[in-house]
Amino acid sequence: HKDKIIQKRAYGYSSIEFKIKNTTETKFNIASITKMFTAVATLQLYEQGKLKLNTPIGNYLPDYPNKLVRDSVTIHQLLTHTSGLHNFYVADRDQMKNSAYRKISDFVPLFVKDTLLFTPGTNYAYSGTGFVILGLIIEKVSGENYYDYVKNHIFKSAGMPNTTELAVDSIVENKASGYTSMFGESKTLKKNDYHLTKTSPAGFHYSTAKDLFNFSKALRNFQLLNEETTRLMFKPKVKGYNTYIGYGIDVDQRYNQTILSHSGGWYGIHTELMDFMNDHYTVVILSNIDDDGKTRAARVANFFKKLLADKKLEE
Repeated sequence: HKDKIIQKRAYGYSSIEFKIKNTTETKFNIASITKMFTAVATLQLYEQGKLKLNTPIGNYLPDYPNKLVRDSVTIHQLLTHTSGLHNFYVADRDQMKNSAYRKISDFVPLFVKDTLLFTPGTNYAYSGTGFVILGLIIEKVSGENYYDYVKNHIFKSAGMPNTTELAVDSIVENKASGYTSMFGESKTLKKNDYHLTKTSPAGFHYSTAKDLFNFSKALRNFQLLNEETTRLMFKPKVKGYNTYIGYGIDVDQRYNQTILSHSGGWYGIHTELMDFMNDHYTVVILSNIDDDGKTRAARVANFFKKLLADKKLEE
């Protein structure tokens, strides 16, 4: 509350088979919360005058093989999921080899020949593909490897020493294994290793609750972007599936106060980073088990939304 940690708790196991308990320092795969890092990196380069938001991506990736995408899709559309690009993690999942991706460019063959779902800027469709392309632009414009860029310009600045990309077969101390219920359809949990890849600009960094809180605090206090650019990121631009969308962030106006947030959901993963803007609460939820949208981590997230944003809190 008001940028001070007032409560932290851990439940369950980071390794069910070896009965190793989660702690508040356990590193979890955060899935699509990574998109917030990619959005901030893009906006940092915009702030420095190195790219323009409403310019076709071909200005920065002149050799991108798909001419239609190169000439018609803008950075603004990538950031707001209005590009018409697919979500390759879902659409091309059967073609993915979970240990085959070492560089950002290694993901490109999965989606480079995809047609657009709609004319760019005319609709909304959540797209991991668009954020991988943003990663390519970050590399081209900054001259840095994507992984190094976010470490040097976001993680270090925000105080996030435990946030990093990992190879699928990495052995890391205090890392939670993931267990999938097939999003609530199966009562028998299975390891999620088969469904993972190395981090891309669209997802799968590992982080801790404290690191994500530090990221939230740095972002809201204009330590990663200046005030004008931060407010541009937070400004609602298009209607998503449930909430409005800023630049790489959800702007949820369905409750009695605005909730700025991003979730991460995949096989064996459910994570939430939520900022309740009126009452200045931040809630971070990290789970290494997926759910059906009503139980487990989803139930915890819904509890806090109702508690903090459905009614006026007494001092």
